[in-house]
Amino acid sequence: MDAKQYENYLTILKGELIPAMGCTEPIAIAFAAAKAREVLGQMPETMVVRCSGNIIKNVKGVVVPNSGGQKGVAAAAVLGAVAGQAERELEVISQVLPEQMEMTRQLTAQGICRCELEEGEENLFIRVEVKSGFQTAAVEVRTRHNHICHIEKNGELVFSQPELATSTFGDKSQLTIQDILRFADEVRLEDVRDIIGRQIACNSAISEEGLKRPWGAQVGRTFLETGCDDVRTKARAAAAAGSDARMNGCAMPVVINSGSGNQGITCTMPVVVYAQELGVEEERLYRALVLANLLSLHQKRYIGNLSAYCGAVSAGAAAACGIAYLEGGDYDVIGRTLINALGNVGGIVCDGAKASCAAKISSAVDAGIMGYELAKRERFFPFGEGLVEKDYEQTLRNIGRMGCCGMKTTDVEILNIMIGN
Repeated sequence: MDAKQYENYLTILKGELIPAMGCTEPIAIAFAAAKAREVLGQMPETMVVRCSGNIIKNVKGVVVPNSGGQKGVAAAAVLGAVAGQAERELEVISQVLPEQMEMTRQLTAQGICRCELEEGEENLFIRVEVKSGFQTAAVEVRTRHNHICHIEKNGELVFSQPELATSTFGDKSQLTIQDILRFADEVRLEDVRDIIGRQIACNSAISEEGLKRPWGAQVGRTFLETGCDDVRTKARAAAAAGSDARMNGCAMPVVINSGSGNQGITCTMPVVVYAQELGVEEERLYRALVLANLLSLHQKRYIGNLSAYCGAVSAGAAAACGIAYLEGGDYDVIGRTLINALGNVGGIVCDGAKASCAAKISSAVDAGIMGYELAKRERFFPFGEGLVEKDYEQTLRNIGRMGCCGMKTTDVEILNIMIGN
């Protein structure tokens, strides 16, 4: 792999695999609100949060970490204004005092914050407007959960950066399955040790938390209580348990993928569980996780971070490819694993972040592993059937087209149902 491409792939990993607390959509709202209060210079008397439909969908049913069990846009925004530290970005509300939780509860109940649907914007859009007396401020976040693109103070624009810098986040249009595999084989371990090591540590910790304690619907714990202790069941349980905890208010950080903690957990935990079962060396595990993360990002670049397409499907398929890599799978085994998984569960919808995400993750991981079991026996869904067309890369583009374009109307209907329209 040439040096330019190598650096691009490394930049993508560094820009995408970052820590975040809780579900990233309420955290992004808290981040924007904390920054708005910082710009205002005082606690606001009133707040307006204007969000795209996908943000509202993913905030409505999930517990905001360190809020004392509160849910919703207003709770996230008020907590960000009361206790947020904007410089911590997606860990903005990691240090909240009990009295700040109570203050958030009281201010939210008083109605100082209202939420409005912003139509016609991209899927990841948040604008927080705050006011105190005659002073006003506004902060906009778009495209990425921690990308502030616009700041106003008293009606005047004081900061603008609408475009993401390729030099900072890399160019995902250059990703291909073949080159991802080559990069995983050739990457210098010292270049990814900190990134992947942090992902393993953080995501394993929240997975263990989800298995130890009764978070949410306890999907992960339920798998282990059935009496099955084979590696496939353990992999599903480990991934689901991390989501059990995360979706239900656990404040432990997660290293994300494609802007999602659930997808970060799903990429990581099945590969870690299989590596432990197989007794592979650390280097092989790190390379497998490089592959899994980049393959998940490759799939999602066609769809976007937020849509009606469940991102756990992409991550589960990618994790299965990581497992294939652990066992020496070549390009065709990895490509066939992808199309076998996507040809199976490619239609799972996203109806918001919530407890049932853990169940969808377990289904996606199981479909991915089944896809690999087929692939390593040279069994796969034939090209030209359904969305499986021509070759591996074209199939990813087809799935992306369905998720990005074909499911737009589905996305609108899901939101309308959720908000009672």
